[in-house]
Amino acid sequence: MDDVISLLTPERTQGTDGVWRSELTPREVFCQISSVTRSEFYQAGRNGLNPQFVATVFAGDYQGESSCVYDGKPYAIYRTYHVPGTDYIELYIQREGGTNGKQASPP
Repeated sequence: MDDVISLLTPERTQGTDGVWRSELTPREVFCQISSVTRSEFYQAGRNGLNPQFVATVFAGDYQGESSCVYDGKPYAIYRTYHVPGTDYIELYIQREGGTNGKQASPP
């Protein structure tokens, strides 16, 4: 594992004004980044997804998060795959909002 990705965990907090807010808390984990396969790219594209890359992480580090930040950019995790015979899970990552992604800034 030679890279780092921030998995974002949603947490609800209550402000001093009594209003509940949802915040994303980042948690950095080591990963291996690779390209999506040609087949994955086309199949996902047919379903309206915009796949970018695959992040392979230790399965114990992944806790069901649905979003992440990599290289300062926000992404969504659209599917996972447990690699048989290993302790690793592949996270399939997409940019949301078309080619350029959302205009939101990462936390």
